[in-house]
Amino acid sequence: MASVILGILLVLFPLPLSAKAQTRGNLTSGILLTTNDGNSSLLSPSAEFAFGFRRMGRGAYLLAIWFEKIEDKTIVWSANGGNLAPKGSKVQLTADRGLVLADPRGIKLWSSGLSGTGLAYAAMLDTGNFILARKDHGNLWDSFSQPTDTILPTQQLGQGSKVNARYSETNYSPGRFLFTLQADGNLVLYATTSQPISLDAYWATDTAGIGFQWIYNQSGLVYLTLRNGTVLNIVTSSQVPMGEFYQRAILEYDGVFRQYVHPKMANSSSGWAMGWTMVSSPVPSNICTRIKRDTGTGACGFNSYCTLGDDMIQRPRCHCPPGYTLVDSTNEMNGCRPEFVLQSCDVSRPEKDQFALSDMLNTDWPQSDYEVSLSVTEGWCREACLADCFCAVALFKDGTCWRKAIPLINGRMDGSESGKALIKVRINNSTSTSTGNGQKKSKNSTLVIIGSVLLSSSVFLYLLLLLISYIVYKSFRSRDSKFSRPVQINQAMRMRTFTYQELQEATDGFKEELGRGAFGTVYKGVLESEDTNFVAVKVLATRTGESEKEFEREVSAIGQTNHKNLVRLLGFCNEGQHRLLVYEFMSNGSLADFLFGSSRPSWYKRVEPQF
Repeated sequence: MASVILGILLVLFPLPLSAKAQTRGNLTSGILLTTNDGNSSLLSPSAEFAFGFRRMGRGAYLLAIWFEKIEDKTIVWSANGGNLAPKGSKVQLTADRGLVLADPRGIKLWSSGLSGTGLAYAAMLDTGNFILARKDHGNLWDSFSQPTDTILPTQQLGQGSKVNARYSETNYSPGRFLFTLQADGNLVLYATTSQPISLDAYWATDTAGIGFQWIYNQSGLVYLTLRNGTVLNIVTSSQVPMGEFYQRAILEYDGVFRQYVHPKMANSSSGWAMGWTMVSSPVPSNICTRIKRDTGTGACGFNSYCTLGDDMIQRPRCHCPPGYTLVDSTNEMNGCRPEFVLQSCDVSRPEKDQFALSDMLNTDWPQSDYEVSLSVTEGWCREACLADCFCAVALFKDGTCWRKAIPLINGRMDGSESGKALIKVRINNSTSTSTGNGQKKSKNSTLVIIGSVLLSSSVFLYLLLLLISYIVYKSFRSRDSKFSRPVQINQAMRMRTFTYQELQEATDGFKEELGRGAFGTVYKGVLESEDTNFVAVKVLATRTGESEKEFEREVSAIGQTNHKNLVRLLGFCNEGQHRLLVYEFMSNGSLADFLFGSSRPSWYKRVEPQF
């Protein structure tokens, strides 16, 4: 203890040291940590925790706290998950502003929010807590009071405290799940982080009026107490010797609160693997069935369903029903979309015969009903859904038929669901409309006869080979011509043409999602030649029948739009089926944020502009 106090006193005086040399001890006023330095981190006295920059992709950094002595350097706190720092960014401790993270141009990305407080130093403690303190060692700010998604032993959280799940396993921006000890004393898990209401809650201690403090003690217990310290509710009950294991409890991106331990030293006789092992039961035990919202997405995204993993962690998995595919192939929790054209409601051209129903047992989307029919048979239920252009799924159970429309919400497949879901899909993924059964059968018969004659002849095989060779030749010629000819809109608008590979590398494989809408998904990226300047890359959803000329006309129209509150279009990619737009990146938002609210807008809500 004496050596620690002596170290603190020594660093109270500003010293001309570089961050690279200062690997252990305290950070004094004016000394920097930068992304340019591979050793830019501050260690706790035992070197078990580190505070500094972690590289999250090419040219992007996260200011974070992590376990230093384990192989995977698990992050337990982060400052700028929703606004990653470019190369050349720095963090500085100032007496009048506290801890400030700024990009190479000096623009603030994150701040501890202190001002005029007599701040003297910052320190990384062996508990995993990062503190800003006065000369008398009194805390002015600490990371334990501002948690992200993880809590650690000795951490105590009062009323109003919040723990936010991150967006995905590798994306540290805030996700859509929230764990909070409310001002009324109720400890609640919510399925949304924006203005949660009681309907969004999927787990609670029901301690309104009496709950006071949420504690993670050194023995590994996570519990809620009364004001006098009496244990009111135990959240996780596993007790692990703190001296032998690292511990953490985390609200993971899937909405489940779990407690993990990791051996500090390899010991074959203990039976513990050298990795994180879940202890205690997850909270809740089955999130697939606990969320019962009539709006929003449920545990998984729209038009998908949730199943519980059969391993010890029991991580929920999200799946697409037959005929549907993932909206985002990199994140299964973002929902699914139909792979076929939905049924037309044009009564002059009925499409009932172009659809079939695929059966799924123990599956339901319980909040997607728009019509219920009682005392009917399964056959009646099937015919009713096929004839109803609004019906995407029918559920039949005990003589009752529920018809459901998309977007399907709150889907789950579970043994507790005893009904049979009937998923409507287009036969053979056909997108054409029927012009009459007689004419259709006639055309099909003719094609069968012609095909039979050709197949019986060797001439057909010869013609087929010639046709294939011609198609391959034309496709190569068309592709070469497309890449070699100048794009006229570039010359007029002075925009850059990007290849798909360039944008794939710039976004690190389309890793960090900024937002999505009906027309595509936006990802954060950085160009190879401009490491300090981020760009926003919008991957447009492919529209059937869209020609190259149509796309170029749209890009020209966007490029001619000029307003001080709108981001500038820098270029585009028009390569094969790939349609992408590259905009300048605005970390503080733009007019689009004002018009559409959240960067991930809801299907149900838009912000009405006021002028």
